[in-house]
Amino acid sequence: MNAKSSVASELDFIQESEPKLTIDDLCFATSNYLETHQVDSIRRAYHFADNAHDGQTRRSGERYITHPLAVAHVLAMMHMDYECIMAGLLHDVIEDTAFTKADLATEFGEEVAELVEGVTKLAKAAFETQKHAQAENLRKMLLAMSRDIRVIIVKLADRLHNMRTLGHLRPEKRRRIANETLDIYAPIAQRLGMNLMRCELEDLGFHVQ
Repeated sequence: MNAKSSVASELDFIQESEPKLTIDDLCFATSNYLETHQVDSIRRAYHFADNAHDGQTRRSGERYITHPLAVAHVLAMMHMDYECIMAGLLHDVIEDTAFTKADLATEFGEEVAELVEGVTKLAKAAFETQKHAQAENLRKMLLAMSRDIRVIIVKLADRLHNMRTLGHLRPEKRRRIANETLDIYAPIAQRLGMNLMRCELEDLGFHVQ
């Protein structure tokens, strides 16, 4: 087996071993440390996101909601607060659907809406500047943009799940995302003291390279 096929096999394994989570799994995980009304709010955010992303799919062919659900589960494993987990479920709603920040504020409150908007702005800024900025400058800019550190944490969880599910992307896109992860996101995780996150991001990134 050559190096390229070996990497492809490892990516396929990562893809296949990604657990198929449900909203009940997420609610069970969060019920261990959150209050009942907070878990109920998380379930409501899930159904809102599921409806908002209706008809959208990932490159794997899976329903799009599987991605924000997995992001939220990463956050739950970190015992993040319920607003942060709701933002994880809703993090692509402003960017990829017709719903606005105002819609989210009406439905879930200003704090959750601000978090989602922050993640959206962060993603847009990273995309627009990564070709021109050095990695260290881009890391500093992303950290400076995040008035609430939870915005960065949601973005890291988003990147982690995307790295876990690279198997359906073209090789050149895998490498670009892996390099960006190693240059930008893994060092941010380290700077925030999130060593388990950093280690997994690096492991996944090095597999692609």
